[in-house]
Amino acid sequence: MTESKGTRLDRELNELLQELRVLLPGVQVLFAFLLTLPFTVGFEKTSEGERVLFFLTLLATATSAVLLVAPGVRHRSRFRDRDKEALIESGNRLSLVATVFLAFAITMAMTLIAEYLYDWTVGGVTGLFVLTLTGWFWYGWSIRRELKDRPRS
Repeated sequence: MTESKGTRLDRELNELLQELRVLLPGVQVLFAFLLTLPFTVGFEKTSEGERVLFFLTLLATATSAVLLVAPGVRHRSRFRDRDKEALIESGNRLSLVATVFLAFAITMAMTLIAEYLYDWTVGGVTGLFVLTLTGWFWYGWSIRRELKDRPRS
């Protein structure tokens, strides 16, 4: 049984919105934590390098949050325009780009914490490990599958 284009678009939009509902709470929690950090006792003792890394982490998290919210806002502002296919395509792109910023935010947050607890070497190794982990499980695995499933020419 094949689904009509309208049914497919409805299903794809619902899937996209469900995926965004999974991603957003994690980004919101990270963002909220980062927003409070500069106001805690001891933050003034951080080095210039730690502050730069913190700010980049905050910026990447904010960017991820904005991009993850954008498909819902765009849908709300255009839902009567019968432009569902474009909403799905742009929402998909926005969510993928958002996860790239989220991967960097998580990586930098882990780097910052490991550096604060130990030193820059441990922080760098931790960051590299987390970036490798997210790179593989979020993107590499799917890309590998895509390349494997492509017909050979």
